Amino acid sequence: MCAIAGLLFKHNQHAFNLTTGEALTLILDSTVHRGMDSCGWALYREPVKDTLRMRFFIPFGQSAETETARIHDILSGHQVSVLATEKLGCTLGIQARFSGNLLELTHAIEKELKPVSMGKQLDILKDVGKPFDVAPLYNIGEFNGTHGIAHNRLATESGVRPETAHPFWACGFSDIATVHNGQITNYWIMRRRLERKGMTFQTENDTELIAVYLAYQMSCELTLEEALKASLDDLDGTYSYLVATPDSIGYAKDKLAAKPMVKYENDEMIVISSEEVGINRLFPGQGLETTEPAPLTYGLWSRAA
Repeated sequence: MCAIAGLLFKHNQHAFNLTTGEALTLILDSTVHRGMDSCGWALYREPVKDTLRMRFFIPFGQSAETETARIHDILSGHQVSVLATEKLGCTLGIQARFSGNLLELTHAIEKELKPVSMGKQLDILKDVGKPFDVAPLYNIGEFNGTHGIAHNRLATESGVRPETAHPFWACGFSDIATVHNGQITNYWIMRRRLERKGMTFQTENDTELIAVYLAYQMSCELTLEEALKASLDDLDGTYSYLVATPDSIGYAKDKLAAKPMVKYENDEMIVISSEEVGINRLFPGQGLETTEPAPLTYGLWSRAA
């Protein structure tokens, strides 16, 4: 089945009794029955001037140091200046200076390294395991930014590894991430079309296809809202998915609407979960007016300017 989650605060300053990371983790824990194989978060951190955030998968143990040194060497060879590093779980986070083309950099390093995410704000953290077990390894509870999306996975079409956990970064395009519940049945047709247009993939997971598809449409000067609308015609299957950018969260649902997605909105925030129990976990004892998007619809929720 899988579970999707999203949280967006409408204003820079928000008063809530949980951090953004804690809230997303509680939603995931409440819907963990939908998928216990792996979990992950796409978090949007404060940008640092002239700095690119990068995250890579690395092995555990002594070989982690060797891989870290290799990542430094490879990035240096492509004019990436590493400013700071941080190891979390099976990943290495890097803050760096890079003035070149991100898509070209990704093409150049993807056969040698395993990038998780790149962008000025985006930081994807994901691993095998349940939310309450994985979150402390990646300091998720410390994140209190403006928005993020998250996911519990029940593996159906690719192996159970950190690389195949959600969210997925739109490889080569800054700050775009997706999570998804369902199945894209025309995956291979769409993938080959996108590859012929120069897009790249790291896995055979159909959620990555959504991320790459949306990034491609936006590179063709469509707005995110226009790309969401186009996806309803181009992507076959049963799905509810979320996409996040530096200032918004969008969604799309197929015509069958077999994959649930519930939304709660008030003056301060928007909360999305696959099931209402995920939203209720954040507001215990309160009667909430929730809605579920209709079949064959899309939408976009953006933060206030």
